Amino acid sequence: MGLRAAIYARVSTLTGQSPQMQLDVLREYAARRGLEVVGEFVDHGVSGARDQRPELDRLMATARQRAFDVVLVYRFDRFARGVRHLVTALDEFHALGIEFMSYSESFDTSTPIGRAMFSIVAALCELERNIIVERSVEGQRRARARGKHVGRPRRTVDEARVLELRAAGLSLRGIARAIGASRTVITRVVREHEAA
Repeated sequence: MGLRAAIYARVSTLTGQSPQMQLDVLREYAARRGLEVVGEFVDHGVSGARDQRPELDRLMATARQRAFDVVLVYRFDRFARGVRHLVTALDEFHALGIEFMSYSESFDTSTPIGRAMFSIVAALCELERNIIVERSVEGQRRARARGKHVGRPRRTVDEARVLELRAAGLSLRGIARAIGASRTVITRVVREHEAA
């Protein structure tokens, strides 16, 4: 018995587009490769940029049940919303022992070339992530050096009222409840007053 394949296809609009061409090509490709198609997952009228796609979500859930051995797509952009999304999905498929084949790009993770290409793409994604993190950290460092607050804006409360309630013997939690602020904010106000 050949490997079990799942086909994923997507069209962006409900009018004027049909997934039929993708399905026909992928069924024929599967037959030539000796793959048994055990499921077809087709998203109609769903943008590739969307995080949540009903049939893609169902495909991933079915993959986790190891119901197939290979995922077939017509083209990368039919499947993934970007390189990072593609790499994340391929990482998950790899962990599950599932291969990934893209017909148009002749990409096949079951071959040495396909695995090498995936490693290169994954390394580039990691490099991009690291550069973004470095830029973010450097930007925050420079902002702090200029005396700017980094992060969420501080919640302001009536500090005199907080200190009055504290002097009256209320707990930090009690003050937070009375003022309608978080205990963290109240703690900060009290500590800053004590430090002064």
